[in-house]
Amino acid sequence: MSPERAAAACLFPGFEGLEPPGWLAPWLADGLGGVVLFARNIRDPEQVAELTAALRRDQPGLLVATDEEGGDVTRLEAASGSSYPGNLALGAVDDVELTERVAAAIGGDLAAVGINLDLAPVADVVANPENPIVGVRSFGSDPALVSRHVAAFVRGLQGVGVAACAKHFPGHGETVGDSHLELPVADVDRATLEERALPPFRAAFEAGAKVVMSAHIRVPSIDEAPATLSRELLTGLLRDELGFRGLVMTDALEMKAVSATVGMEQGAVRALAAGADALCLGADLTSGEVESIHRAIVEAVRSGRLDEARLEEAADRVVETAAWASHPRPHADTEVGGEAARRALDVEGDPSLDGPALVVELRPQATIAAGEAGHGLADVLPRAETVTLRDGDPLPELDGRRLVLVTRDAYRHAWQRDLFRPGAVVVETGYPSWRPAGAAAYVATYGAGRANLEAAARLLAGAGSSGRSTRGSRS
Repeated sequence: MSPERAAAACLFPGFEGLEPPGWLAPWLADGLGGVVLFARNIRDPEQVAELTAALRRDQPGLLVATDEEGGDVTRLEAASGSSYPGNLALGAVDDVELTERVAAAIGGDLAAVGINLDLAPVADVVANPENPIVGVRSFGSDPALVSRHVAAFVRGLQGVGVAACAKHFPGHGETVGDSHLELPVADVDRATLEERALPPFRAAFEAGAKVVMSAHIRVPSIDEAPATLSRELLTGLLRDELGFRGLVMTDALEMKAVSATVGMEQGAVRALAAGADALCLGADLTSGEVESIHRAIVEAVRSGRLDEARLEEAADRVVETAAWASHPRPHADTEVGGEAARRALDVEGDPSLDGPALVVELRPQATIAAGEAGHGLADVLPRAETVTLRDGDPLPELDGRRLVLVTRDAYRHAWQRDLFRPGAVVVETGYPSWRPAGAAAYVATYGAGRANLEAAARLLAGAGSSGRSTRGSRS
């Protein structure tokens, strides 16, 4: 393989539109390794299937990836919300067979539209709930629980032929920053990392995960360089100590942790030298930036700054992973999402509404990973009057109506807590750390996917029992 073709095999760009753009065709013909689809590339399953088929006409061995975690992070169902609860809900139920079944259903949906690499599961442990980017995307704060569900998710996805990607190595849950916006620091010693952050990755590897994604975080106890650019972490720890032999993919190089520090071009070269194989470039790069990154890699090989054998090894791993994932198997399980979401509910008091109510949805600024939600409780509870408030908006007059406050990580947002009124029903759709005294009822959904909201709506409408904690038992 020439350096030019090997470098192309390591690139995973995003692009605009519902069809392949013209600039992508030459890259596909030159052996582009993969693409990453985002919500902007997706209208409906038929369109996505046509898109992936068109991409593979020029590159049959293409890996097509997306972030389909379930719950808050979905690309296939970004407009309506996910049919499956996310990781924190599955961790609350703590039924590994259910988690495997959910993952198989997600994988089956991806396979049906030609997507063969799911950038999931999140293997991060919530060490600090103040972390703004992990939260409900994690299975929880107990490393043993997270480990068993990460392994189950990997088995479910790969059981239908879709490659799983455990992320974000060596553990984004150890930070309190968002690498989309800055370079977070995991200020923990090696022993803590071994005890808390690494077990889920070990479990993923033991379950046969084909891919692992590096985090743009700094772990000073091991190396001053970000993990994505660290040979000590990607080769020394990941390869040599943990024994991972699959594909190492970077988080998006356009994220500020890399692009605003070393730049995308040098970030790509340094990531490959450190031991990464596939370079996720991100959603918003232009064709010129893709060309610039490719040129930087080729020039680094020619100048001797990047070993050509290392580049060939990386390209070979992309090709091998694509070959493994070349025949994903569609699989439908239309019941499991609702079942899992209902079983995850944690209920205190009686949330059923037997009179006039005002549903107030509180929307903090969305994370870049999840994007702005296009759905809410109002979409699945149509008979209730609903308003949406953001930071600074006043609470409407209740005029005798029962207040239903739909919070989102209220423990992190004082403005949400300030809107609480005694006697209200609180539906927490984020991380449930704040439970107010004086509420008529409290419902934790452990996520804001459509499946989570539908489960909460059933309770508000009076379906099912209430008045006791039902975590893990409601079905």
